[in-house]
Amino acid sequence: MKLLLDTHLLLWSAIRPDRLSPALTSLLSDLNHELLFSAASIWEVVIKAAYRRPDFDVDPTILRRGLLDSQYQELPITSGHALTLIGLPPLHKDPFDRLLIAQAISEGVLLLTADPQVAKYSGPIRLV
Repeated sequence: MKLLLDTHLLLWSAIRPDRLSPALTSLLSDLNHELLFSAASIWEVVIKAAYRRPDFDVDPTILRRGLLDSQYQELPITSGHALTLIGLPPLHKDPFDRLLIAQAISEGVLLLTADPQVAKYSGPIRLV
């Protein structure tokens, strides 16, 4: 199964794996699953890092390299993903989360999220 992590879970898996639930840790360590990260998540981290907030100390270049080194596959953003946004109801206003939802729907991969608002969308989404 292909698993796409939302940005929040992606950061935890890369930087704070101790914050992941045992169930999620088990999912991520299952070699039968292909782990994905979206270019949208890296884009979001780049924007947040640019603000140089003291509570957000993540280097997006190092994050991406670490994910690739850990066998995560990068999911690029396509115009097809953008077009899928047309059909999404306005349950959530965060454009990055909405794009992740659209990618999961378009690609038929399971989006893992810690955000209850994201989990309200129908489609391949699991709140963990």
